[in-house]
Amino acid sequence: MWTFILWLILLVVCWPLALLALVLYPVVWLLMLPLRLIGITVDAVFKLLHAVLTLPARVLRGPASA
Repeated sequence: MWTFILWLILLVVCWPLALLALVLYPVVWLLMLPLRLIGITVDAVFKLLHAVLTLPARVLRGPASA
């Protein structure tokens, strides 16, 4: 919502720049997509590594008492 409001303000102040931003937004999104996928993959690897390293401590702790 804030992005839309800022875009409307930019439209009032400088409409050519606002239209350029509107056209370039999908291009920037497509360029950022591989970086986002790499970030998701790296996060998953770190979570897996954390789970593997903390497994012995969780096994030795035993079942959680509720």
